[in-house]
Amino acid sequence: MNRPISDAWFHRIKAATRDLVKACGGLDRSGEVASLGKSTIGRYQSSTDPDIIPLPAALALEAECGIPYITAVMAELNGRRLNDPDAAQGATVACVARGHAEVMRSSAEVGAAAADALSDLTMTPVEADIVDRQLADLIAKATEQRQRLAAVKAGEATQPTPLRMVPRGG
Repeated sequence: MNRPISDAWFHRIKAATRDLVKACGGLDRSGEVASLGKSTIGRYQSSTDPDIIPLPAALALEAECGIPYITAVMAELNGRRLNDPDAAQGATVACVARGHAEVMRSSAEVGAAAADALSDLTMTPVEADIVDRQLADLIAKATEQRQRLAAVKAGEATQPTPLRMVPRGG
């Protein structure tokens, strides 16, 4: 297919659109926010449809969920990276252990999806899409964990109080 961007970047934008729609509460809610129909939003996130999400819709959805999914991919496409100075300062160590567990669980899900896809020594576009979705989740969880760890290193976070057993009624 002839596109102004490579096929790989086309699929990165489609994956970011899926993540954005999910973060905004699904097709119905995303359609309301972007003033578009549910089926239109569905086409924008479908890797088999050539249409990509228009900038006004992407910006409206990013404003709704507060995460620049499409903007970050556009920056990457142009060799740039977004920087959010407030994210590092606002990160806390509410639970580094929980974050670690989330990263490990997500990593295992990526491994399982990839192993399943490669069990016949081939990978179809559908299987690649499944693994890509799992990787997107892993990247998001790893990024959150890195922010927590950066806050610990910078001394900007307080350590959680250790758990202790308390008898019932006392």
